[in-house]
Amino acid sequence: MLEVDYSLWPVGALWIQIFNFLILVFFMNILLYKPIRSIVAKRKEAVNSLQREIDDYQSRSDQNEKGINDGMILAQKDGLQIKDSFKAEGHEQGKHILGEAGASVDEKLGKAKKDIDFQILEVRKSLESQINTFSMDIAEKVLGRSIQ
Repeated sequence: MLEVDYSLWPVGALWIQIFNFLILVFFMNILLYKPIRSIVAKRKEAVNSLQREIDDYQSRSDQNEKGINDGMILAQKDGLQIKDSFKAEGHEQGKHILGEAGASVDEKLGKAKKDIDFQILEVRKSLESQINTFSMDIAEKVLGRSIQ
C-alpha cells in the first residue's frame, strides 16, 4: 500500500492552505461571482418585465377579441332585424299593391259586367220588337200560307 509521510509537511502548512483557499474564494466572489449574479438578476428582472408586458398585451388582445366578437354578434342581430323589417315592409307593400290591383280588377269587371248587361238589355229590346215579325215569317214558312 501507499504510505504518506507527514513529516515533510510542517504543521502550519495546512492552515496556510486553508487560509489561501478562503482568500481565493473571497476574491473570486467579489471579482467573478457577484458580477455574474448581478447580470443574471438583471436579466431575470428584464425577462420578468417582458413576461408581464406579454401578459398585459395578451389580456388586452383577449379583451379586444371579445369586443370584436360581441360587436359582430350585435351587428348580425341588427342585420337580421333590419332584414326582417324590410321583408315585412315588402310583404305589406305587396299586399297593398295586390289589394289595389284586386280593387282595380273588381272595378273593371263590374264595369264590364254592367256594359254586358246593358248590351244584353238593348239586344233583348231590339229582338222583342222584331219577335212578332219573325214569328209571323216562321209561321208562314212552316204553314206555307199567309197568316193575316
